[in-house]
Amino acid sequence: MLTISQLADYVGVTVRAVRHYHQRGLLPEPDRDHSGYRRYDAQAVIDLIRIKTLAEAGVPLARIEELLAADTEQFGTAITEIDRSMQDQIRELKERRRRVAQLASGERLFLPPEIADYIEELRAAGVSDRGVLMERDGWMMLAASYPRLAPRWVAQKRADLEDPEYRAFYVTYDQAHDWKVDDPRLDALADTMAERFRKQLAEAGDHADELRMEKVLSPEEQKLFAAYVNDYSPAWVRLNEMVAKRIAR
Repeated sequence: MLTISQLADYVGVTVRAVRHYHQRGLLPEPDRDHSGYRRYDAQAVIDLIRIKTLAEAGVPLARIEELLAADTEQFGTAITEIDRSMQDQIRELKERRRRVAQLASGERLFLPPEIADYIEELRAAGVSDRGVLMERDGWMMLAASYPRLAPRWVAQKRADLEDPEYRAFYVTYDQAHDWKVDDPRLDALADTMAERFRKQLAEAGDHADELRMEKVLSPEEQKLFAAYVNDYSPAWVRLNEMVAKRIAR
């Protein structure tokens, strides 16, 4: 007959683990003998070996009691279920690892590849960190709400960015963030923006409305984006008003 310390040493677990198995109802706790010690017999050794083996295999403690009492067929069925659950957990962990690894890629964790590429192209063109951040956050919302149209919108943006004149214009627009609302340079910039917008609509033909976000976005979404821009720059707000008037004419 063994004491709890001897039992733990014999099987290769801690006394604390044995007591935990008692509390979980996995290992019967024997009565104390006349000297006040609990004495464990051979069956306790066998039961503890089985519990330890199942636990080390990754079987949840909540299911070990079931397996200890199962016949051969029930045991096989339960093990198959546990294995399937482990496979699901492995797949989930692999997916989580993949997403954690993407954290190093910044925007690519939150954006479709073509939009993430566009954000990188803006950086390479010389757009400020502030401007890149605004674009990134805006495209995150657009991609989530319009997964079909967002790739078309960003494809147009990327095509524009291939034009050196457009890149220069965009960098100027980015710099206009810090201009005063009465800066005379806003007039020239508004003329350029309105002309480019008219050209895009003409080239789009029957699909012009899909290229115009204001034709697609709901009034609530337009307010959301407008407020986002307002938080960035009064000059940009003024510039957008000037462009809208020119297009309306």
